[in-house]
Amino acid sequence: MSTELHPSIVALVSLAANVAANHPGQGLCQIDRLKAYGVSREQIDTVIEIARHIRDETAQKLDARFDEAYVAHFEPAAADKLAGIAVAGGGACCTPTPSGKSCC
Repeated sequence: MSTELHPSIVALVSLAANVAANHPGQGLCQIDRLKAYGVSREQIDTVIEIARHIRDETAQKLDARFDEAYVAHFEPAAADKLAGIAVAGGGACCTPTPSGKSCC
């Protein structure tokens, strides 16, 4: 049993990797090969769509992680720290607002 991949699969993987990695060539060199192997435009479009989705999702997750790490580098101002402290007594009137401000 052969473990080699068909050249069309290799070309599709290469195209997807190039697109997902934002390679400057974007995998365009694979298009003519894929056409020669009989891969339809719809199949190529699907591979490109999936690669772009993975690339974009990765960028969003990396941006979110960066934003969290960035915010962690700054200590909240003393007034902000005090605003998050619940005021003793009084029941429901003394719970902070969604932004952390006391209503009492």
